[in-house]
Amino acid sequence: MTGVPPLDLLVPLPFDDAVERVSRVLGRAGRTVETVPVGSGEGETIRVVASGGAGGLNPVVVTARVLKADEASSEVWLRAAAKEGLIRQRAGEKTAVRLAARLSKATGANKAGE
Repeated sequence: MTGVPPLDLLVPLPFDDAVERVSRVLGRAGRTVETVPVGSGEGETIRVVASGGAGGLNPVVVTARVLKADEASSEVWLRAAAKEGLIRQRAGEKTAVRLAARLSKATGANKAGE
């Protein structure tokens, strides 16, 4: 499996709205595997299997963790991993970047730290 370091996004939405939008965007990208609340209602993990690589034939596991930053914003950690064959296609990295762009467009997010 190859993966990339998580992409961190700062979403200018309250936690519940951010979870809803992230779930919707990832749900369109692939089949939802699980959604798990984390801790005291201030975090949620959403996991999907999306298509990546040449012709979309390589399954990519995408994990998004939505965390409450404050009352008006949330943080999203996005990670994607794919099993690579002999020819490295970097399907995990490309899928993570593509979905981060979709999430930014759907939520108005910026990369954390910007």
